[in-house]
This record gives sequence, C-alpha cells and structure tokens, in this order.
Amino acid sequence: MSVQAWTWILVGITFALYFGIAIWARAGSTKEFYVAGGGVSPLANGMATAADWMSAASFISMAGLISFMGYDGSVFLMGWTGGYVLLALLLAPYLRKFGKFTVPDFIGDRYYSNTARTVAVICALIVSFTYVAGQMRGVGIVFSQFLQVDINIGVIIGMSVVLVFAFLGGMKGITYTQVAQYCVLIFAFMVPAFFISMQMTGNPIPQIGMGGKVEGGAFLLDKLDTLHTQLGFNEYTDGTKSTWDVFAITLALMVGTAGLPHVIVRFFTVPKVKDARKSAGLALLFIAILYTTAPAIAVFARTNLIETVSETPYTDVPEWFKNWENTGLIAWSDKNNDGKIQYVAGSALDGKKPVYMAERGTHGERMISNANDGKNELYVDRDIMVLANPEIANLPNWVIALVAAGGLAAALSTAAGLLLVISTSISHDLIKKQIKPNISEKGELWAARISILVAIIIAGLFGIYPPGFVAAVVALAFGLAAASFFPAIILGIFDKRMNRQGAVTGMIVGITLMLFYMIRYKTGLIGVMDARPASEWWFGTSPEGFGTIAMIVNVVVSVVVSRLTAAPPEDVQEIVEHIRIPSGAGDASSH
Repeated sequence: MSVQAWTWILVGITFALYFGIAIWARAGSTKEFYVAGGGVSPLANGMATAADWMSAASFISMAGLISFMGYDGSVFLMGWTGGYVLLALLLAPYLRKFGKFTVPDFIGDRYYSNTARTVAVICALIVSFTYVAGQMRGVGIVFSQFLQVDINIGVIIGMSVVLVFAFLGGMKGITYTQVAQYCVLIFAFMVPAFFISMQMTGNPIPQIGMGGKVEGGAFLLDKLDTLHTQLGFNEYTDGTKSTWDVFAITLALMVGTAGLPHVIVRFFTVPKVKDARKSAGLALLFIAILYTTAPAIAVFARTNLIETVSETPYTDVPEWFKNWENTGLIAWSDKNNDGKIQYVAGSALDGKKPVYMAERGTHGERMISNANDGKNELYVDRDIMVLANPEIANLPNWVIALVAAGGLAAALSTAAGLLLVISTSISHDLIKKQIKPNISEKGELWAARISILVAIIIAGLFGIYPPGFVAAVVALAFGLAAASFFPAIILGIFDKRMNRQGAVTGMIVGITLMLFYMIRYKTGLIGVMDARPASEWWFGTSPEGFGTIAMIVNVVVSVVVSRLTAAPPEDVQEIVEHIRIPSGAGDASSH
C-alpha cells in the first residue's frame, strides 16, 4: 500500500476519534468550557498537558533544530523541560488554590485592577497568536506533503478540524481530545526512533543507540563529527554559542514555559491542589519520553541525510528528495554543472529560503534565483527532518504515514489550547469581567465560541501568510511570556507588597522591550530595512534569549514601582498569605 493511502487511513481514523470525543465531551456550561468542570484526573490532565505542550515545534521542529545546531540545540531540551520543574514547584499548586479560570483572571484579581487584567489579556493574545502561527504552518506542511494538497489548503483543513472540537467542547472537549492526541503523537514519534536506532546501531532504544557503535566499529557521534568536519562544518558535538547566550536562551525558555497561559490554565481543571502538583509531575514524565528521544532522532537524521545526498548525482537521489523538493522545502542548485549535490559549509543558501524560478533545470531540479554562481548549493528546511526521517531510512510506508498522523496530532492539540486561551481572554476577562458583567452564562458561552471562530480565522491567516520570523516564532513566544507574565505571577504569589502599579508597569515595560528587540533583530522593521546582525546584539544576547533580560527588567521595574507607591489592600495581602499554603482549595470559580 502506498504512503498516501496509509496516510489517508491513519489520519482518517485519528480524526474520527478526535471528532467522536469532541461530540461526547461537548461543554454545557462556562465552567466546562473554561476548565473542563474542574474534575479532570491528574493522569488525564498530565497527558493532556503533555499534548498541549508538545506542539508542532516539539514534534516536527525541535529534532530538526538540534539536527542542524548540534550541541547548541541542547538549550531547547534544558529550557523546555526545566520550565515544568518551575511550574510544579512555584506556580501550579498556588494558582490552583487561587481558583480562577485564566491567567488574566488571576492577575486582575490579585492586583485588584481591571487595567492589570486588560494588560494581561493583551499579553496573552500577543503570546498566543505568536505561538499559534507556527502550529498552523506545521499543519500545512504535513498536509501538503503527505496528502498531496497545497500547503494553504492544508492550513484550512487544520483550521476546520480544530474549530470542531474547540467550538463544541471548549476545555472539556479539548482535554479529552488531547489525551488521545498524546497517545497518537508519542507512538508516532517513538516507533520510527526504535526502527532507525536498531537499523543504525543494533540497539532498539534510541537514547542508548545515539551513543552506540555503527557498522565499522566507530561510535555514531564520532562518525557524525567526522562527517561534519569533512564538509567544513564545526564538530556536531561542539557548540558555537557563547556561554551567556546559552544561559539566556535556556532561562528564557524555562520561565517562558512557566508563564505560558495555555499551559497554566490546565492546572485549573483538576479537583484539588495536590492534583495540580501531580499533574505537573506526570506531564514532565510524559514529555521526557519525547524530549530524551529528540536528540537521538536528530543524530540519526543528520547522519542519514549527509550520507544519502552528499556528492550524489541528482539523477540518483531517492524519490523522497524530489517529493520534498516539489513542496519547496528542499532545494538544490547545480551551479558548476556537474550534476551532483554538494552539501558543504558556507553555502549561500544556509539558513536562507530559496526563491524559485518558473522553469526546471537540465536535470529536472527546481531552479533557484537567489543562489550564488559557480557553487552547488543545498537547502533543507529544518522542519522536515522528523517527517522525512523515516523516508530517508527506507522504513515501511505505514511508519511514514504514522509520523504524519503524529505531526498533525501535535500541531492540532496545541493550536486548540492556544485558541481556547484567546477565546477565554476575550469572553471571560474582557466581556464578562469588564464590558458586560451581567451577561448570562449562555451569552458568555456563545461569546467564547464566537471568539474561537474569529481567533481561528486569524490563526489560519498566520499559517497562510507566516511572518518573516516564523522559523524562530516559538522560541520568541516563550521570550514574550517570560518578559510579561512570569514576573507578575511569581511576584503576585510570593511578594505581598507587590501592587497593581508595579505589576502593570512591569508587564508593559517587559513585553514592549521584548517586542522591540524581536522586531529589530529578527525582521528589521524598526529603524532599518534588514534585521540587524548578531554583532549588534545587546550584551551578546540573541533574540531567543532576550526574554531573560526583558524579564529581569520587568522584575526590577515592578519591585521599584511597587515600593514607591501605596501597598496593596489588607484583604489582598491576606489572599497572598492564604494561597502560599497549597492545600484546602475549592473549585475553580468565575467570581
């Protein structure tokens, strides 16, 4: 059976499962829509949290990033897993005890201010839309390759699927759909890893196989280092980033994780404070299965790619290469007319999107207009490494199709969670809390559903017309969360003296500074036509790591302003004292 036939079967089965769960778990109240009724078990919530967290970035892109970055890619592993330790210890139990539906709800009530609530809503929308752009594009990439449809059609199909289970079920439908999606995506990620690890090293456990020996007796990582140096790259196991930038990116990803609204809201769905802590621990365990496998996938994919295409005549490359070339995610330019694919360091297309011409080359390859003369060049989009890996390794067609189903599950689960945050921020924190406090529960539920519809249209437009910095969009979303939410939440829990003036000022300063830096050094829209070079980074900090600096500025501004202005009311200080003891919490409420 062909890959496409297997893909239609597996994607069809999984989508039918998602739709069935959405219909079964449809929400009948705002509490079910916002926090799944507050009765989700820690095990189910842990799996749903893991699926919510392991987005297209984790499933599709992370191993691809590590595959190309080598040692430097470890920042994603350390930052994104370390963030869950922060969540479990410093945030989840205390926020659950506070008993609110959303992060803006917590900030609005803790800082006794609708201004603070509105600023938090704006921050939530900026973070969520920045994050969701990558998810919708990931859906389009999977559909375009495996279902042989246009990438924009793929985005529209993905929008329609998410709309059904988010519109019907809210958090209740999304939670149980995400449990199923976690099972699909983790199975889809691990099966090819077992196959390829056994194929390359004789050990079926990829985490061990990565450090094992290959045919000929050499260690796999030593072999990859040799391949890299022969092609002019740095050794795979050596890093090029400065120690400070590694630290800054890791910390930004950690505190960004702890400040992401679509992750935090999951801990309002469990019955008790103890369950929130259990959920965070189980989520970390479920996430670790994928995150400890990703470096192995990266090593396998990088080795196979180099050995398959380097110095290979274009007429002899496997069919998968030409299939991905047709999607525009692989490109080759035969500038010296030798008909061979050369993959070497210093290619003008390294990290640069190809611009295609209408005509084909003499060998049938797609022609590129922005390639340098006299030098063969190869472009491989990092996002395809996980998806193409089973094809590169000649695995069975059903395994290739399974990866497609897993990639869709990862992208759709996170997109649904983000869209729910956007919808609740508008319907609950803006309409219910500020614009129309006397709105009926039915009216609020419809406002939430209409908000989801509008949000998914905007998210789809992000997928069809992605911003120029979409390659790093997820890391930047974490920087925005770190710069805005994390200080307000952590100081709101542990600093009784923190008041609304300090929190509001800190959030505005933090997210403004992060947006300025992100736009200036990623898109070049502020002051210059092109993004500024790395040599001009402030303190040698990349845009992905600047969330750490923006967060520190937020904390300093918040503390200073709060000490120069009036203390919070006594009743607010008593609430802070109360939530520090993570026991005896009641149900999540909308008051």
